[in-house]
Formats: sequence, structure tokens, C-alpha cells
Amino acid sequence: MTRQNISGGSAFEAQIGYSRAVVNGDWVFVSGTTGYDYKTGVISDDVVEQTDQTLKNIDRALKSAGSSMAEVVRVRYILPDRDDFPKTWPILQKWFGNVRPAATMVQSGLMKDEMKIEIEVTAMKGGSV
Repeated sequence: MTRQNISGGSAFEAQIGYSRAVVNGDWVFVSGTTGYDYKTGVISDDVVEQTDQTLKNIDRALKSAGSSMAEVVRVRYILPDRDDFPKTWPILQKWFGNVRPAATMVQSGLMKDEMKIEIEVTAMKGGSV
């Protein structure tokens, strides 16, 4: 199997030593991703806006890997404040409503206080499109 590392342009990737996504065979594993706009380095203070930006970042990584949001089979949501989770549901419905991947929500502290959500996904490559 051929392994391919995908960069998303986050400064954290080089600082910490990880890839935004890793392709291994037909699988794409996207690292925990937050709501920074990687072009500007800015993150909103609103959990809903962060959720949408996070999913845009994941979408970009999946496309770079030859996959798509339609091929996501597993998603993990990590939030410091579980009460924020229902606020994100309309955005999650927008991105995953037709896909309906297996999902888990975990409450945990994140690396920086401004981060209100982190999302990681696993997807197939070329399986459903």
C-alpha cells in the first residue's frame, strides 16, 4: 500500500509534526481539525462559525486526498463545552445530512482556549462518487 501525507497549511503541522490527512490505500484519515482560516490564521469566537470553517478545512483536505465529504464514514466531534454541541447541529446537518456517518461527540479541553470545536474524520477514497 502507498502512503501519502496531505498538508492543510496549518502552522501546527510543522510545529507538532503531523499531517492534516494521511491516505493509506482506499482510506483517508483526517487529523483533528479546528476552525482556523489557514489563509489568514484567524479563528472566529463563535462555535457555529468555527464548525463551518472546520468542515471547509476538512473538505479541502479530503479533496486533496482524492476523496470527498460524501465518502466520510466516521466522524468525531471534540468540544470543551458540551452545551455548544446542539448549536452546531444545523451546520453538521448541512455537511453530513445526506452522508450520515457514524459519529461520536466527546467533551475535552482543546489545545488553545479560542478553539471551541475540533473534528476528525475517516473517509473512503473513490468509494461513493
